[in-house]
Amino acid sequence: MFLHSHPCRAPTNSPRTADHTLPDSAIIRLLIPAAPGSHETMPGNDSSAAKRARLPQRGPQPPRSIVIEGPLRVGKTTLARILAERLHARRIYDCEDNPFLAGFYNAKPGSAFRAQMYFLIERQKRLREALAVEAPGPLLSDFLMEKDRIFANLNLDDEELKVYERYYEALTADIPAPDLVIYLQAKPEVLRARIAKKASRDESHIAPEYIEEVARAYEHFFFHYAASDLLVINTSDIDFVERSEDLQLLLRRLQEPVKGTQYFLPLGAE
Repeated sequence: MFLHSHPCRAPTNSPRTADHTLPDSAIIRLLIPAAPGSHETMPGNDSSAAKRARLPQRGPQPPRSIVIEGPLRVGKTTLARILAERLHARRIYDCEDNPFLAGFYNAKPGSAFRAQMYFLIERQKRLREALAVEAPGPLLSDFLMEKDRIFANLNLDDEELKVYERYYEALTADIPAPDLVIYLQAKPEVLRARIAKKASRDESHIAPEYIEEVARAYEHFFFHYAASDLLVINTSDIDFVERSEDLQLLLRRLQEPVKGTQYFLPLGAE
């Protein structure tokens, strides 16, 4: 995550492991598409992912690629780990070893661009390597490629962004969109509280205003996202990382099919 922000432009576009015992057959039901006409849809966007043509579905087929996305401390890593274990999925981890982040956190000139370019090159490389391997079972990623563009728009100045966009288009044009995206969202104040509770040394320096900008950027992007089936889950009133009952509530929702864009707003514990 980045700490300092450029005025926000909209992109074009180990936790507690108490009883996680839903049967595998139940979880796999989340992969069965709903019948036509049983979903809501949202306006399409003009991101490169939205431009990718999707092959027509031939009957109820499970998605081969699943992505879990959302801002910092929303629970992506926890949910990705649990679903990967239950679905016996190969997992693509996001980049967490960017050597230019320290300079960015210290506001070193030019460090934002270097850090962002490293993320771009590393993320597309990890996706390409995973997609090149033919193996049974689904592929589950901790990140959506377009995430990189969200943060570039937040952190780069106009000239840096022009250069970044040229490389982004060249490096990602032929990467296919996933079949299913699970977008975890939460209110900025909830994210701030979770960051304060479990923040690493670097995360402890994140400005509250930046957290709000990131949350708004994610919401804007996914409001217009139409490249994949999308399940939007609001986690503001649940904490499935800390509370087993909240995790079970979420997993029960994932038993249901996802087609088009659908929403889940759990009430959580009183």
